[in-house]
Amino acid sequence: MSVAASDGEAMRRQVMGEDYVDLAMGSADCFSRPLQEFLNEHAWGSTWLRSGLPLKTRSLCTCAMLAALGKSAELKGHIRGAVRNGATVAEIQEVLLHSAVYAGAPAAVAAFRSASEALKELSLDISK
Repeated sequence: MSVAASDGEAMRRQVMGEDYVDLAMGSADCFSRPLQEFLNEHAWGSTWLRSGLPLKTRSLCTCAMLAALGKSAELKGHIRGAVRNGATVAEIQEVLLHSAVYAGAPAAVAAFRSASEALKELSLDISK
């Protein structure tokens, strides 16, 4: 499947939001711009535009993988993306709990910390 970088950027904006993508693209310089273009074309284009999984499922899978890898900064962005794609707080919680078994407790603790920050920034009630 050949996908234009602009199609991938449109998907990235849909999932992550305008502000997130504007910051990523706007802060790119001559050195890092090729990476942003690569991500738009390959991650957001030829991967996220595939029809095999609903966007919510892709978001929850991405959150699980980022939790397992300990990529807290990226996880926060994708927590917001998961919410934009229809994931509930309870679904996010379950995915992160599930990651504790397979990725280890320290990774899950860091993931819950990042997710809590992102959910609070979205003004979502996580006190229940």
